Amino acid sequence: MKRLSFQKIFFLLLLCINFSFGQNLPLSEKAHVSIITCGLGNETYSYFGHTAIRIADPVNNIDLVYNYGAFDFSTPNFVAKFAKGDLQYFVVVHPYNDFINEYNYEKRSVYEQELLIDKDLKQKIFDNLNSTLLSGDRYYTYKFIDKNCTSMVVDIINKSLNKIVITKKGDTDKTYRSILFPYFDGHFYEKLGTSIIFGRKVDQLGTKIFLPFELKNSLEKTTFENRPFVSKSKTILNFEKETPISWWNNVYSYIIILAFVVLINQKAIDKIYLFILSLMGFFFVAVGFYSFHHELAMNYNILLFSPLLLILIIFSVINNKRRTYKFAVLHLALLVFYTLFIINKAHFLIVLPMIITSGVVLTRIAIRNKKRIPIII
Repeated sequence: MKRLSFQKIFFLLLLCINFSFGQNLPLSEKAHVSIITCGLGNETYSYFGHTAIRIADPVNNIDLVYNYGAFDFSTPNFVAKFAKGDLQYFVVVHPYNDFINEYNYEKRSVYEQELLIDKDLKQKIFDNLNSTLLSGDRYYTYKFIDKNCTSMVVDIINKSLNKIVITKKGDTDKTYRSILFPYFDGHFYEKLGTSIIFGRKVDQLGTKIFLPFELKNSLEKTTFENRPFVSKSKTILNFEKETPISWWNNVYSYIIILAFVVLINQKAIDKIYLFILSLMGFFFVAVGFYSFHHELAMNYNILLFSPLLLILIIFSVINNKRRTYKFAVLHLALLVFYTLFIINKAHFLIVLPMIITSGVVLTRIAIRNKKRIPIII
C-alpha cells in the first residue's frame, strides 16, 4: 500500500466529513474530469487493461483517481465467490501520483482523455462519485461483460449527464468472443481455456462497451451538444507491451500433446485422454448450473467434452464391446454436429486439433469394438 502525504489524508478526511453532513465540495472553474485508460499487462487481472476517472482541481489542490476495479483477496471463500459470480467489487479513490506510480512500476501505458463539459456537469460527476464512494452503492457484483471497471465508469457518467451519451462505436458487428481473442497474445492456454469454458453469451454481437480500449476508442468518436465529448488522448506513460515467451504455454506444446495421443495408438492413452475430456465436461456442466456468470451458461462445448465419455470408458473397461461401440459412434455423431455448429465461431481453429484427436480416438475405439461379421465358406 502506498503511503499518503498528510495533505492527501487531510483532504480525504475533509471529503468524508463534507458528505457525511450532506455538503458538496465545490470545484473551481479550473477543474477537469478525465477518463484514464491503462494499458495491458501479463498478469491475469491485467490482460484487458483498466479504466478509471480522474478529478483534478489545482485551485482546491484536488487530484484523485476513482477506481471501480477494487476487490478484497481476504474475502471469505474468495475463489468460490468469484467462480459463482457473486464476488463484490467496489470503488476506491487514490491520489493521482500514487495511481500513476503503480502503473509506472508495472510498466503499463496510461492514457488520459479530458471530458469537454461545463463546470456544472463536472461538479455533478464529482458529487455522484463521492456519494457512491461513501454509500453502500460503492459495492457491485462483478460481471465479466455486464458490470466491470469500464462499464461502471460508463454508467456513472451517463447517469450524471442525464442521458446516454457514451455508446459503443465500432466493432458492433463482431462477437464478444472475437473481440477478446487478440488480448490473449502470448497466453495460449488462457485463450484455449476461455474458448472452451465460455458458452453462447460470448457469441452474441459485442454491442456493449466492456473493455477499456473499447471505451477509449468510442470516446474519440463521441459528440455531446454538437461538439467532441473528449479532448485528444494524452499519453501519460508509454511502454511497449512485452509478449511473454514460454516453452510450454504455446500452440506447439498443445499440438505435441495431441499428436502423441494420436500417434502412440495405445488403449490406455486413449482412455486417459477421454477420461480427461469427460472430467472437463462434468466441470462445465457443474459451473454452468452453479455460477451466476451468464458467460458460463449454455456451454455447447460439452459436445466435445461430453460427460458421457465416462460411461464409454466404463463399458470399455468391463469389456462390453457392443455398448462401447454404440457410445463411440454416438460421440462421433456428436463430434460431427459440434464441428458443424462452431465452424463459423471465433474459436473453431483453436479447438480443431482437439476435434481431430477426439475423432481419431473414437474411431479407433469403434473399430476395436465393432462386432465382426463371420465369414462362411
